[in-house]
Amino acid sequence: MIRLRIVKRAPLPGWAKMLIPVAAVVATLLLSIIPILIAGGDLLESYYALFFGALGTRFNLLETFVKMSPLLLTGLAVAFAFRAKFWNIGAEGQLMAGALIATTLGLYLKGVPAPLVLPMIIVAGFIGGGAWAAIPALLKTKLKVDDVVSTLLLNYVMVHIMGALLFGPLQQPGSSWPRSSEIVAAAKYPILMPRSRFHLGVLIALFAVFVVWFINRKTVFGYQSKAVGANIRVAHFGGINTTSVILWTALISGGLAGLAGVGELCALQYRLIMDISPGYGYSGIVIAMLGNLHPVGVLFSSLFFSVIIVGAQTMSRMTGVPAYIAEVIQGMALMVMLVFLLFTEYRLKVVRRG
Repeated sequence: MIRLRIVKRAPLPGWAKMLIPVAAVVATLLLSIIPILIAGGDLLESYYALFFGALGTRFNLLETFVKMSPLLLTGLAVAFAFRAKFWNIGAEGQLMAGALIATTLGLYLKGVPAPLVLPMIIVAGFIGGGAWAAIPALLKTKLKVDDVVSTLLLNYVMVHIMGALLFGPLQQPGSSWPRSSEIVAAAKYPILMPRSRFHLGVLIALFAVFVVWFINRKTVFGYQSKAVGANIRVAHFGGINTTSVILWTALISGGLAGLAGVGELCALQYRLIMDISPGYGYSGIVIAMLGNLHPVGVLFSSLFFSVIIVGAQTMSRMTGVPAYIAEVIQGMALMVMLVFLLFTEYRLKVVRRG
């Protein structure tokens, strides 16, 4: 009798792991030919418009980096959490928590010296996002509550909290819309490049890549989080305080997502609105997986997503292909990456019996 078994492959060398996301991006672009043709677009013209719209001019390139900033931060947030097997699906809610804290301070820090306002808001936004992520971490470690469910559901809790505040104490006086008043000038991110929206938050996001890489590779905590992610029971018996590791992982992960919310508020919107995020927290999950949970990989996958999102608008105007094609490509990227990871981690083995 011949039977097939799924067995784990030997670990891939480092260079091969780096090529997996690249191969996934190439495969995604090739598969994207199908929906573009179905939408009636000319293939060469559509791809030209897609990349020209994101990279073809100075303004387009800077706008791509602006769009990349929140995607990079939420991708790092998810990747950092997943590395320790804390399944943080709540980056969207943590982003909103950071934006909510930043709004409150941005409205009421009028008597504080101007140079202190922005640093206080950045730190508070980080803490706000981290505190929101700490709730499911405590539920996981103390009550064994599934972190996928708790982090996901807390997104909706935060949406309703924001709604209650924006229709209540934070609502702009005289407005019937769910939005706050504009934050003070000292709370706004400086624009770093003239005639663009390229702001301080982009540099903060890029610096976060280095910080996450440094924590993962050069610190004891990075080793401990990797050990917890590999096998939490073995890590516990090895003397690692797994509860503390998961809690600090959640705080840092949520803080990174909170910084994305601070950036959207202080650099682009200048007031809290219900649609402060078009789904950056959920996109961060796909970006983290496409980047293979490595901070440098997350950097390039967030850039790829930003190119797709920004370029899709130009492609839609030039070719008539709906801009929603960007969401299709994002979904395809996740599925392709998961398939690649499946076949690089496991293989089918023929077993003969009898």
